[in-house]
Amino acid sequence: MDERYADIREGVRSLCEQFPAAYFREVDAHRTYPEAFVTALTRAGWLAALIPHEYGGSGLGLCEASVIMEEINRAGGNAGACHGQMYNMGTLLRHGSEAQKRKYLPAIAAGDLRLQSMGVTEPTAGTDTTSISTYAKRHADRYVVNGQKVWISRVQHSDLMILLARTTPAAQVAKKSEGLSIFLVDLREAVGKGLTVRPIANMVNHETNELFFENLAIPAENLIGEEGKGFRYILDGLNAERALIAAECIGDGRWFIQKVARYAKERMVFGRAIGKNQGVQFPIAQAHIELEAADLMRWRACELFDAAKPCGTEANLAKYLAAKASWEAGEACLQLHGGYGFAAEYDVERKFRETRLYQVAPISTNLILAYVAEHVLGLPRSY
Repeated sequence: MDERYADIREGVRSLCEQFPAAYFREVDAHRTYPEAFVTALTRAGWLAALIPHEYGGSGLGLCEASVIMEEINRAGGNAGACHGQMYNMGTLLRHGSEAQKRKYLPAIAAGDLRLQSMGVTEPTAGTDTTSISTYAKRHADRYVVNGQKVWISRVQHSDLMILLARTTPAAQVAKKSEGLSIFLVDLREAVGKGLTVRPIANMVNHETNELFFENLAIPAENLIGEEGKGFRYILDGLNAERALIAAECIGDGRWFIQKVARYAKERMVFGRAIGKNQGVQFPIAQAHIELEAADLMRWRACELFDAAKPCGTEANLAKYLAAKASWEAGEACLQLHGGYGFAAEYDVERKFRETRLYQVAPISTNLILAYVAEHVLGLPRSY
């Protein structure tokens, strides 16, 4: 098993030991936010991994950030509560102005501000990002935003949000990907003053929301990069997101495999350990093999991202392979635990629900297949 970045792994594992399974079980049961855990991660500097030294961060790359996310899930936690700060950071770091970086990054690194949310998806557009209709109209020194977003996570536990909105009508651009812009929204000033947040109850303790914008004013200085170039900027963040999600799935998968392998050696049925049966061994072994293969693609995607090279294909492949492998590891773990797999005290059912999300989000496996068919294999566009 790949154990590169052993010092980071040891540090994150040490912190996670302070938050055992019972902590996350209780958070899940009450559908609350793991505030103490996220605060501890922040104070230890782990969520500032990608912020350069000159702004108070650790100056690490996506490879190191992915290890942090992997280890949280591998320890039995759920990095979904805080991973937004990791991948959202890339948009600000790569495309924000120097003034924006100096205004926000030191406070984020210190834990005084949280950048946990990204508003992209809309009810009618779904994964067809270029078809979003939320509109930001320029008025002198501000933009006024109207529209709606959905499946926007961690808004109640974030101070800032990356927002994608159209600034030029779709009918006036040569390509649908043009005329979209990125903004940094101060949620402390926006909520209740043009921004309404409506929580969405769901099967996972993953706080997510619908957002309604009604004449929300955003200072023009909060535009990130050049107006109309936001779609290109957001792709950077999405590639980082997919690579980090892949790492989280690898962490989940390793948790499942360790859990079920130990159980298979201890569980006695008909006078013998169930792990002696090939029908038990093979699903575990297959999940392990697929997980290790997915891990290789995770490293490839992260290394390309850190080298500022195109990595869209690799990030998509990593997310697809890792999500599939973690789901199969979870299926084997639940199935081989039998009835105990459904008992909350074993944590299998919680982790099972959590890792299932990544077949759908942040991009569905079907859309990744369509991407590969068109952009890698050269097949006709299917949508």
